[in-house]
Amino acid sequence: MSYSARWMSDGEDDRRPSHRRRCANNSNNMPLQSTTSQQPITIGNRELTSRFFLAPLAGYTHHAFRVMLRRLGGLGLATTDLVQAQMLVSQTRKSMELVETSPEDRPLSVQIFSGVTEQLVQAAKWLEDHGYEGIDINMGCPMAKVNGSGGGARLMCDTTGATEMVGRVIDAVDLPVTVKMRLGWDNENLTAPELAAAFEQIGVAAVTVHGRTRQQGFQGTVNREGIRETVQAVKSMPIIANGDVRNSDEAFSMLDETGCAAVAIGRGAMLDPWIFRKLRDIEQGITPHKPTADEQVAFLSDHFHLMREQHGDYSCFLFRKFAAWYGGRLGIPEDLEDRLRRFESAAEFDSLLKEIRARHGERESEIATALIKVPNGPVEHW
Repeated sequence: MSYSARWMSDGEDDRRPSHRRRCANNSNNMPLQSTTSQQPITIGNRELTSRFFLAPLAGYTHHAFRVMLRRLGGLGLATTDLVQAQMLVSQTRKSMELVETSPEDRPLSVQIFSGVTEQLVQAAKWLEDHGYEGIDINMGCPMAKVNGSGGGARLMCDTTGATEMVGRVIDAVDLPVTVKMRLGWDNENLTAPELAAAFEQIGVAAVTVHGRTRQQGFQGTVNREGIRETVQAVKSMPIIANGDVRNSDEAFSMLDETGCAAVAIGRGAMLDPWIFRKLRDIEQGITPHKPTADEQVAFLSDHFHLMREQHGDYSCFLFRKFAAWYGGRLGIPEDLEDRLRRFESAAEFDSLLKEIRARHGERESEIATALIKVPNGPVEHW
């Protein structure tokens, strides 16, 4: 059964960029906002009050991180890290960890990937049988280990085959099915507009477009015009824009410049976990919330210990990668951030936390010391 998706815009379907205006209370020169951002959006059978979503990030957007963002406020739809379809059906340990959820972790979609249609169908049925509310099919991952098996961005090379594959999944379940993809395989094969139009015809609930090609990987800049062309290729299906949105101005300008229905934020949420809260504040015409030192340290502590509830001592290893992202925003002195990337026990973490609290604000730079690590060399060798 397919779900039709509606882009709610006062009864109209105007895909031109909206005119921006300043917030009502703008004495502090607050960021500009889009006039469409406050309108609700319906995807499948779910009405979402926020148009700012959490994009899936491999290795980061796990249950604890999603819940922490929910507690800060302002987050719309969240999507899990990508899960291999066959591994999900087989209920491997890792796949079960990736789809771990809770009532607090809503609304949520689970992202699955495979180059085999039947595996995607079975995974979709498994998710429906186990009470999940939305399915997202990955057609954007640029990694060779995913593309080599026919999944991820490789699916964009065969628009007919991709459409038939997604159609099979839609027919198999009564859940909303969405797709996340890139602009295309390379600049000579920008198939996103064609695919989006085909997906709308078969009942896909929404499409997220990362504004780079597979050939780009995570290099270069996002092509907003390419996203806009994808928006213009559909009639009413929501197109969710993704890529290089790291602050509120970039989020609102993405809405305006592309005409997209929503914005999915990935690395921006890593750099500033309060980004969704700030976007909500701006929409409400109030000064964006600036977390206090106590709030910043509490966030760090709560994230680790919530992760530990699921992963136990292994959380020490999993949490290290967050240090380079959090250091700048959470005011962690550089030498303590370095130790946070190497701690080995919960006791050591708690000891470090005391030092961070005592020395908060001593950091020399507010700039994060690391972005998501991508493989070296040409993308063809990933």
